[in-house]
Amino acid sequence: MSQANYHAPMAPANSSSTTAFDIDKLRVKPGEKVDLSKVDTRSTPSWDGDDKDEGKARLVDLNGKMEQLQELLWANGKERVLLVLQAMDAGGKDGTVRHVFEGVNPSGVRVASFKKPSSKELSHDYLWRIHRQVPGDGELVIFNRSHYEDVLIVRVEELVPQSRWSKRYDHIVNFEQMLADEGTTIVKIFLHISKSEQQERLQARLDEPEKNWKFDAGDLGPRAKWDDYQKAFEELLQKTSTKDAPWFIVPADRKWYRNIAVSEIMIQTLRGLNMSYPEADFNPADIVIPD
Repeated sequence: MSQANYHAPMAPANSSSTTAFDIDKLRVKPGEKVDLSKVDTRSTPSWDGDDKDEGKARLVDLNGKMEQLQELLWANGKERVLLVLQAMDAGGKDGTVRHVFEGVNPSGVRVASFKKPSSKELSHDYLWRIHRQVPGDGELVIFNRSHYEDVLIVRVEELVPQSRWSKRYDHIVNFEQMLADEGTTIVKIFLHISKSEQQERLQARLDEPEKNWKFDAGDLGPRAKWDDYQKAFEELLQKTSTKDAPWFIVPADRKWYRNIAVSEIMIQTLRGLNMSYPEADFNPADIVIPD
């Protein structure tokens, strides 16, 4: 995707860092046509480092910043943050969560994974199970897959008619706008990998015994419909990236870059909330800790 397809929002307050990273290069402009074939999945937009080792060193610094900001989010207890992660199978969602949020306070961070709906979930509208997992005050919630499965797998696998799933883009935009209006900060990230990279990662799950547990033969079905899924992703990115609930496309073949990019997006977003620690309702100088 050319940079013309990205929206340059107002820079978040206090967003400076040791290495300047322009997250706007990854942000999808609302309503802009998206062509994933033009996004180089091995590219490293906004990263001017020399190599992988330098990237890994940078991530250590970013982990420290993430830990501090998440602690502030939890202590402040007023803001709500939702991160939505979507990708093709083996796209790196679990690895992203593991590496980007290493060291954060588990009291204030929660991961919600959305797999095949249960019979109870299917007895409600498709957003019912989603709404139950959104963050409360002080929480950072990560959606590993999300409500977007209902315009992805449901569409490509023809689980419901087009007359039904095609209405869901508007449903989702309105749902997310309601969350934003009620105080939730929403960030949505599409981890974009190539078909060849997916092949390598799936093969590794067969070749390396310690990764066998990750392999699911069911992942081969969507792979056979790669082009259909890419088209479905393109449409949802185009139709549901909004000012208050933006999508970011992160080239994700290089895992170290993926981790840096997602960390930068989240850190700059959290800094933009302009949070502060709550003031004590007592004078600490008056308190004496007994021996």
